[in-house]
Amino acid sequence: MAKKSLPFSLATMVFLLSLSSSLGKKFLFRRSGSAAVAVWKNGRPATSLGAAFLTTHLSHPQPQPQRQSLFQPQLLFSTKSPRNTHVPNANHNHNTGAAYHASANRQIVQRRNELLRQKREARQKALEKDRRRNLRLRELFHEENGHRKESSSFETGGPPMFAVKVVTCPALRAELKMNGREKRGRMFVERPALFDQLLCNGDEDGGESSFRGVDLNESSNDEIEDFDDLEATNTSYACLSVKALKQTIHEFFRRLKKSTYVLSASLPLLDEQGNVLPHPENDEETETMTGTWKVETDEDVQRAFVEAERFFLRQQQQQQQTDDDSSSASSSTMKRPTLILHVTKDPDAPPPPPPPPYLANLPDPQISPTMTMLSFYSFPPDTGIPSPESTAEQLKRLWRPFRALGRIYVAREGINAQMAVPTNVLPNFLECCTLPAERGGELAEVLGEYMENGMNVDPIPVPMEEFRVNPAFRNLHVRVRSQIVADGLETPLDWQSAGYDMPPLEWHRRLKEAREVREKMERQRKEREGNESEEQNEEPLPPLPPLPIVLDCRNNYETQVGKFELAEPLDTVNFRDSWDVLKERLKDVSKDAPIMTYCTGGIRCVKVNAYLTQEMEFTNVARLAGGVIAYDRTLNEQAPTEEPMFKGVNYVFDGRMGRRITDDQLGTCYTCGSKTHLITNCKNENCHRRMVQCEKCSGTYSGTCSEGCKARVLNGGMVPVKSVIGSKTTSTDQEDEKKEMEYDDEENVVYSNLDDYSDGHSTPAAPLLREIEANTASIFPSGAHMVSGAMQGSFLTTLASMSREGRILEIGSFSGYATACFLEGASLAGKLSGSDMGTREGGGPFVLSLERDARALGLAAAHLKVMSEFGMGEEGAKEASKIRSDGVEDFEKDSVSFTYNDIAGCELIRVSDALATLEEMTSENPSISTAPFDIVFVDADKTRLKEYVDILVSNDRILKKGGLILVDNVLWKGLVLDAASNGSGYESNSEDEDENSSTEKEREALRRNRRARKLANKMHRFNSAVVKDDRVEVLVIPIRDGLSLIRKR
Repeated sequence: MAKKSLPFSLATMVFLLSLSSSLGKKFLFRRSGSAAVAVWKNGRPATSLGAAFLTTHLSHPQPQPQRQSLFQPQLLFSTKSPRNTHVPNANHNHNTGAAYHASANRQIVQRRNELLRQKREARQKALEKDRRRNLRLRELFHEENGHRKESSSFETGGPPMFAVKVVTCPALRAELKMNGREKRGRMFVERPALFDQLLCNGDEDGGESSFRGVDLNESSNDEIEDFDDLEATNTSYACLSVKALKQTIHEFFRRLKKSTYVLSASLPLLDEQGNVLPHPENDEETETMTGTWKVETDEDVQRAFVEAERFFLRQQQQQQQTDDDSSSASSSTMKRPTLILHVTKDPDAPPPPPPPPYLANLPDPQISPTMTMLSFYSFPPDTGIPSPESTAEQLKRLWRPFRALGRIYVAREGINAQMAVPTNVLPNFLECCTLPAERGGELAEVLGEYMENGMNVDPIPVPMEEFRVNPAFRNLHVRVRSQIVADGLETPLDWQSAGYDMPPLEWHRRLKEAREVREKMERQRKEREGNESEEQNEEPLPPLPPLPIVLDCRNNYETQVGKFELAEPLDTVNFRDSWDVLKERLKDVSKDAPIMTYCTGGIRCVKVNAYLTQEMEFTNVARLAGGVIAYDRTLNEQAPTEEPMFKGVNYVFDGRMGRRITDDQLGTCYTCGSKTHLITNCKNENCHRRMVQCEKCSGTYSGTCSEGCKARVLNGGMVPVKSVIGSKTTSTDQEDEKKEMEYDDEENVVYSNLDDYSDGHSTPAAPLLREIEANTASIFPSGAHMVSGAMQGSFLTTLASMSREGRILEIGSFSGYATACFLEGASLAGKLSGSDMGTREGGGPFVLSLERDARALGLAAAHLKVMSEFGMGEEGAKEASKIRSDGVEDFEKDSVSFTYNDIAGCELIRVSDALATLEEMTSENPSISTAPFDIVFVDADKTRLKEYVDILVSNDRILKKGGLILVDNVLWKGLVLDAASNGSGYESNSEDEDENSSTEKEREALRRNRRARKLANKMHRFNSAVVKDDRVEVLVIPIRDGLSLIRKR
């Protein structure tokens, strides 16, 4: 008779809690179906259910027998390993399990971010220490130079520092691959006041036996605490202790940290004039000539520096005597005491371990012509992976030489990896992952024989040219997770007990047989239906074997484009939804019914089959070994003539999105409903819908899912929305993964150039500015490049916001992009200063823009009207996008005015000659009267830039004293370099060029080229002239096409 469950009473809980406290164990008590949970950890109660899970799930190997109810005797007294002690639990709470793992992953990410923060702080502390050391040395140089000017010798106190020449032996040079500076370099060491005491210890000529060092533990801190208040200790001086000396050596020569060495010292060699000679290559020659002594103790260090100072003082005395004997004094070549420090490889140190066999004769992965895609996973038995963090660091360290890329998850339960490896190092990489421990394999405990079905290697490598254009992975991401596949299970299962691992060819044969059985059954059914009216006297047909239940364990977006014949998709959005679907689908199925499962690479099948056998108690369960990837590879290699039972495209989790196995088109286009095999994500990052879409609709909708998303992308409104892990919004597994990667690994983006990097780490341009760019490109196609752009526009806004009043004069409005940037900055300046509404004549934040082109001024006026009424956000962008369809008219007025944010004014004025207008504005009674401006932006006639600057600098009616003149395009497409190198500029051979040009198109291109060279000459002459003008200070910034900042003195 089965034992009844013990009643869960308060007395029982108190007794068990007191028992666990006395034993110092960690227990978790749970009653099935009850919300009551009590946790006791190391004799102290935990405070939350999340803490209980983390204590049990992260601090111990999975699965834990304590996770089961302690009121089941067979669990309390079982002697089996934890992976074989699982008891079916019908009350799995999958939502609770998902919450557990979400909480665990958040804590893992927080812990990793904390470690990164600590590393950054340590790095900053080291940099700060280096900076302060360098500042101190600079002070000592000034002190030394000042003393030398006053006196030619150091009569008291000694020199403020030592020069130490470090010479590394050839063996260390070769081993550490040291560069020229590290082979033979120089460092400087401060001389503390305590050093005077060392000089007085013993007779100068008494040799080593008469020297007495200073006991650093007994000396007073007051004597040497004048330097390095970060570590005011006696051992902070390199001339006093071995520890401080080696630390200083490592600061200057960092590679020496990687080896074991011994130190010795010698005095420098001097020529007849007292110059320090270079050290000979042969260390033995130096030892014979000057004498070399070992530096092993603090006393050895002190003696070495004392000998160096005594040698220096002797040289000073000899030099002084020489000067006294001669009629003219000469300065000593030795400016400070110098010591030669020899760094020699320790002969008693153990030899470095030989490189592992997989790195022997390793080809250069950077020259590989192709990349090979592969995937694998492992579930190490018993304790799993004891330290996922250490394993993750180990994987990155071991795989770095192969230049491998990919996404790898490490948890206590195992490893899950999808990777791209250079093909020429693939055999070495495979050996690294599978090498046994007895042969030096470092991954034998986590990969090796524990990799389920070895590695799934794609049989068709990807050419490097194709890979660079559309990389499957951009970096090597190794991340620690609570689980390598999020299953949502509250209780971990025994992944070693997951049914039969069916080889791909056997799977193929079984499916073919099942298809034949199904066809026979269909023929028999039709025959019976055709003979129903006739009397049947024949014997019944022999029974056919039962058809297996073939379950596709992948998510619905994967099964839409490809699946095995006879397969039933679970049709889940997330893998963690599989358990309820399985319960419903198999609730009436016999426990011995044949069930076959498959997934992409095999890892999800392990979890599904473990659930089927352990939770649902099915006994005839098999899974496709290595998943669809292994099936595809095996069939191509071993049975290429066989017709694949998998039809369509196998979706894969990398940049390729899928591998086509057959030409069958099983998917239905999301936008038009036609059949296709293509799967993609909507290019509107605010949507990012994963969808099946045909090639035609992909082109029609520009890679988006709808007209709305298409408009967002084409109008420049594609702004990614980043979510925090664990948010309450519903998402797919891949979307969750994408959010997590964005959340904790935003810094690992690969940029092709510094401009892209700068854009990626700058605040995005306002939506209205993107619409102004789009409108300019549509209405002025040939002048689209003239727009300031996001980077320069942001810079102009920043300058305007930092000005005194926010008053800007712009010469050349064009389409109003820079005008809008200046107006935004002017309003910010006005808000910060608390000024009233700005006007042209009365002062305050105001932007005045002059333009002669009527059509450009019409477009600029339309943009600024939208900005004044709707702002620079999404609403303003939406209104501005209508300009492209509505069009603009030429500006026929003399001027138009706007206000922005009720604080900044703006006026556009149409002029015929901007230079003449400026000259007229400086007169006594100008037609355009203005208060002086803080900034003048000149983006007008490039041939008269010097005249513009002369007018602005020569009087204060337009530009204030200390104001800025900004001149655009001063680098003119980089051609100013050639103009400068040619002295007087480019030479023009226009007639010969025109004669040699056969077509009008070529002649037009030459005319444009001549104009560019002519303007480059003008720009170079302007830059050369303005930098020599004493009335201004000039700074040329290589932003965009060059921007010259000219400050009026």
